[in-house]
Amino acid sequence: MTLSPELSQIVAGWPFAASLAAVATARSLWMGRRRMALNEALHELRRPLQALALVSPGTPAALPEGLDLSVEMATTALERLDREINGAPAATVTEALSARPLLEAAVGRWRGRAVLAGGSLELGPRAADAVLGGDRCEIAQALDNLIVNAIDHGGPRIRVGATLAHGRLRIAVVDSGRRSRPESRRESPAELIARLSGRRRHGHGLRIVRRTAAAHGGDFRLRCSETGTEAVLELPLLSGERAA
Repeated sequence: MTLSPELSQIVAGWPFAASLAAVATARSLWMGRRRMALNEALHELRRPLQALALVSPGTPAALPEGLDLSVEMATTALERLDREINGAPAATVTEALSARPLLEAAVGRWRGRAVLAGGSLELGPRAADAVLGGDRCEIAQALDNLIVNAIDHGGPRIRVGATLAHGRLRIAVVDSGRRSRPESRRESPAELIARLSGRRRHGHGLRIVRRTAAAHGGDFRLRCSETGTEAVLELPLLSGERAA
């Protein structure tokens, strides 16, 4: 926080202790206003999301397949922001999850984005299914971040696969490498959006993936080369049996 010139001049003439108290008071007022503004934004964002989430799947106004989970993930992200602002305890939801529907939904959500970027996104025809134990929204968010990272930074052809090994599900998002993009190709609308929104600079998505892997007792690895990038998320199985 930076004091205004007028307040700085006033504080400069005060005893040191009084100056510290004035600065602390000003900072407290500024933080209070900031928290109020953030809470108001949370309130305004949460309301339409909750309204969408309450739409019954059996009604004509039902959300398209896969978007209901997107709404749930957005609501979960808002709840996490709420906890960060207001200091509420974290809430963990652990359940038995069939991995294949999560993979299919993630690919379905982002296939259009990949096409918009001039590429393709496919789920491997033999992608394994398994039962995982974890938080559905957190795992779905990790998958979304892996796929979007491949679309924004990788080659145009992206494949999502899943294999079983040593009591774990190995989810791999592999792209064909940036060298496979035509050098003369104009920036696609999706790439323009990614660049202007700053997603290319911050790396938040992969941090979320690493945090999700650690929280679920799994692992995350990223292998990059000129011929493509392989992002691997490994998650432990709830049991050694395949999902029905």
